[in-house]
Amino acid sequence: MLIHFAWMAAGVVALVAGADALVRGASKLALSLGISPLVVGLTVVAFGTSSPEMAVSVQAARSGEVAIALGNAVGSNIFNVLFILGLSAVLAPLLVNAQLIRQEVPVMIAASLLLLALAADGGISRLDGLLFVALLAVYTAFLIVQSRRETLATKNEYASEFGERAPGGWDAHWGVQVALVIAGLALLVLGARWLVEAAVAVARAVGISELVVGLTIVAAGTSLPEAAASVVATLRGERDIAVGNVVGSCTFNILAVLGVCAIVAPVDVPVPASVMSFDLPVMVAVAIACLPVFLTGRAIERWEGGVFLAYYAAYTCYLVLAAQRYEGLPAFTDAMAWFVVPLTLVTLASSLAGNLKTPPRRP
Repeated sequence: MLIHFAWMAAGVVALVAGADALVRGASKLALSLGISPLVVGLTVVAFGTSSPEMAVSVQAARSGEVAIALGNAVGSNIFNVLFILGLSAVLAPLLVNAQLIRQEVPVMIAASLLLLALAADGGISRLDGLLFVALLAVYTAFLIVQSRRETLATKNEYASEFGERAPGGWDAHWGVQVALVIAGLALLVLGARWLVEAAVAVARAVGISELVVGLTIVAAGTSLPEAAASVVATLRGERDIAVGNVVGSCTFNILAVLGVCAIVAPVDVPVPASVMSFDLPVMVAVAIACLPVFLTGRAIERWEGGVFLAYYAAYTCYLVLAAQRYEGLPAFTDAMAWFVVPLTLVTLASSLAGNLKTPPRRP
């Protein structure tokens, strides 16, 4: 058991180092190539840090462990929004780019609703997977074309927010920046693999089901690159990368991870009734919740981040209690459904109404 904890610690160290290299290289590369930092966060960083989800889910699907594959993708999206955005906002309030509100969050919500609709028949077919991958290709191409058209405006905005970058420095050359991105991604993937393998070994030793493992430990483990990248980006002031990484990763997890899984799996990826009735609706609700939160002054405040963290803790508690068939689970569910959630909605509505009366913060 001690060796597993040692591998988990090594994984965390690799994740932190990889996240720092990736954020540094990606943010500098954005200016070198004339691509906005927001689009880099939505594509290069988001897709790169989601590679552990892809690797784990595809391997699980090919091995017939579809519960882990599905739980990993769905659980990762819930973890991304509630835990990563929550933690990042608690560390420092996150100003939200207007493009996220009018375009990227609606795309994430649409992808979540599409998954819910396609899973209604009890499975995700190979044709569904091809549709997901095709939509991702179109979305990525659109982002790149859009960014190239806005090159001058985004450079000016970036310079006004963070100041002009000095022309010199050891990481000024695009070749060094590409090397930093590649090295960062390699460390993220390696660290996530060590961490997830050790965590799964510990979980199975205590008898937790594969679906719960996928929704919690594997989902959190494979999402740690996103967590590390977003937290480091927040601390470095790269707000577009911090938020764009999470939103882009959620879209990627649905369109790419589940899409490729459905394509390579020998049979349709089954969606258990419990996932269809609880976990998928939670994932959709979490995606939709981003819109009113982002609209409250175009920022994620510290208290909103705290609410996200609290809800992720409650969601995890629910999964653990359900797995253990805890007799007090109905009371816990009723408290969340009839008291905590409505109270949060009223608070958010009040905050939104107040912010709509005042000019929004600069994105």
